[in-house]
Amino acid sequence: MNSFRHRRISVIGLPAVVLLITAAGCSSADGDASAAVPGPDAKTTKLCRNLDKVLPAKVDGESREDPSPASALTAGWGDSAIILRCGVPQPPKMIDPKVAEGRDPDAVAGGVEGVRWLMQKQDGGGYRFTTASRRAYVEVTVPEGRDSSSVLIDLAPAIKKAIPVGIADLTVTPST
Repeated sequence: MNSFRHRRISVIGLPAVVLLITAAGCSSADGDASAAVPGPDAKTTKLCRNLDKVLPAKVDGESREDPSPASALTAGWGDSAIILRCGVPQPPKMIDPKVAEGRDPDAVAGGVEGVRWLMQKQDGGGYRFTTASRRAYVEVTVPEGRDSSSVLIDLAPAIKKAIPVGIADLTVTPST
């Protein structure tokens, strides 16, 4: 009788162990995206918080899934494959004359839906876009194979609403 009880526990316990292992594998943090949180000044942080409030729930058909650590200065969509960071420093390429003259093969200036962007090709594929002529720099990274124009079109209304046209304050508060 004891062996029957023991066998019954083992049979019931095996599926539970398999389920536990499967659940642990599925909930692994390895798939979570992370994004460095920028450290802008107080005025820029306020603009970025306003942007966070009006960002769309979906971008390029993907639902919002913010990266870690949680911050009003970062957002993500599609398993955080599309990452937005607000309050980033001005990219050096933004003032590079080769970009303005169209002579840089990895960076191009342009605009989509009334928002001006600097587009930079990433080493691992994909692109990084940074807003230009706005009071805060907003950076959006788009992985290779995704329609970046659709991403920018979806984000443009929120950026126009929350980040006024102008020259960004270049002061960056050090992270603590």
